[in-house]
Amino acid sequence: MIGLLYPTRDCGEDDFLACARKLDPDLTVDFAYVPWGENIGRVEDLDPAGKHEAVRELGSPERLSAAARFDTAPDVVSWACSSCSFTRGLAGAREQANVLGARLGVPASSTSLAYLTALAHLRTNRVALASVYHRDTTATFADFLAEAGIDTVHSVSADAPSDRALATWDRRRITELATAADHEDAEAVLIPETALHTTPLLEDLETSLGKPVLTATAVTLWDALRTLGTPPVRQGLGSLFRR
Repeated sequence: MIGLLYPTRDCGEDDFLACARKLDPDLTVDFAYVPWGENIGRVEDLDPAGKHEAVRELGSPERLSAAARFDTAPDVVSWACSSCSFTRGLAGAREQANVLGARLGVPASSTSLAYLTALAHLRTNRVALASVYHRDTTATFADFLAEAGIDTVHSVSADAPSDRALATWDRRRITELATAADHEDAEAVLIPETALHTTPLLEDLETSLGKPVLTATAVTLWDALRTLGTPPVRQGLGSLFRR
């Protein structure tokens, strides 16, 4: 069983489950929810600096450890929030994983660390970012990638108001974002947001852009399965699951 810590209930969980069903109908994914800070209020009402600090606070190791409670003990766990796992830098992301692993006694990772593992697997060092965040948070993700030797050659920032808003984005908006982000020097396009419903689009996006498209949902599950053994090879879920 894959255990996912997730920030906001009823956003992108169904996309994780759809991806899991395509990978293995018997694969079980369970969620535990990490509560936002008591003084946050409505995320969409915060200014960019306030949002940045809110997601950083949400990813505090103490908050993650307290929230890591599953009905059934998972075989592997991941902190399934992109921004909350990269805003503390590479060392901070590793600390989050170490704390979760110690708390649950199983291998642990996060969406941001999964991106690094996936890029290494694909031998990719130059990326474009299709970011839903404010440009300052996008720059923070680029800095995180740079710590691991990944060069961001181009990025776009949608500055979406909240993860709940992103959960309503349709195929057209996601495709437009990915297309705007692409660059001829990029070896892959990254879409780092676990509230987006990207599973049905993966194959079409890669066909359109002619290169790997790594979504937050797909890399999180791929990395968890890799930790448990060999990720399954499947058609229809992009390059990551074909190599």
